[in-house]
Amino acid sequence: MKEVIIDTHIHIWNLELVDYPWLKNNNTLLNKTYELDELESERLAAGVVAGVLVQASNNYQDTQYMLQAAAHHKWIKGVVGWLPLTEPDKVETLLQNEYKNEKYIKGIRHLIHDEPDPQWLLQPAVIESLKILASYNIPYDLVGVLPEHIETAIAVARQVPDLTIVLDHLNQPPIATKEKFGRWGELIQKAAENPKFHAKISGLGTTSANGTAWDEVTVLPYINYALKLFGAKRCFCGGDWPVSLLAGSYITTWKKYETILAALLNRDEVGDVLCNNAVSFYNLEI
Repeated sequence: MKEVIIDTHIHIWNLELVDYPWLKNNNTLLNKTYELDELESERLAAGVVAGVLVQASNNYQDTQYMLQAAAHHKWIKGVVGWLPLTEPDKVETLLQNEYKNEKYIKGIRHLIHDEPDPQWLLQPAVIESLKILASYNIPYDLVGVLPEHIETAIAVARQVPDLTIVLDHLNQPPIATKEKFGRWGELIQKAAENPKFHAKISGLGTTSANGTAWDEVTVLPYINYALKLFGAKRCFCGGDWPVSLLAGSYITTWKKYETILAALLNRDEVGDVLCNNAVSFYNLEI
């Protein structure tokens, strides 16, 4: 019997409607509009029954675009949107006036990996905004690519102890260099000691920097490491479409994750990582 999958990391973007600075001068297949209809046949074939859209740009328009898409696609159960975290007054106003009763807003994210300062989240105004998120029980998706981003996340957790955080893409483990597990491993271990931290198994094909040639053997040690540290109750999965297309098809990505999880966990634990934990973390209505 095939496992039920909730994809907690799906991107869409429309180059005519929203500004995506990171896509300017991008010469890959990503530099075009991607909308949910393109994914439909593959997500059904992969067994994905529900999904969460995740922000792709640090602006209000991107979040509105995702909310509109969610309203037109019943299988989308949540949106991880964006708020102007450097302006806590605006954060409070938007939450009160727009997002408090918006059923699809399930989390917030900022593209911190595009900020020059890896400690961007530690600005006093941003900390104040993160405290506001915590007061609304809204989790934060942290998209880090450097060990310093994990250090920052740990520091944030000390200042905002009620904030629930998930490390997107396991915060870029050193798969490409085959290091096991170095500074990344030390910091992930430290983060995992805090029960407010969760781990998102996603984006590992592109992280491996091996194009479509990545395989289960390459990424399994890093997934296993995360599962041992966070436990099967604090990990869940994301396909990272369409960024994942740089490393192969959507179906292939999910087959590899499923194969790895089946080798490492029992049936109930696999169900938790592929489905149940996502429901709990993002408070999804399935």
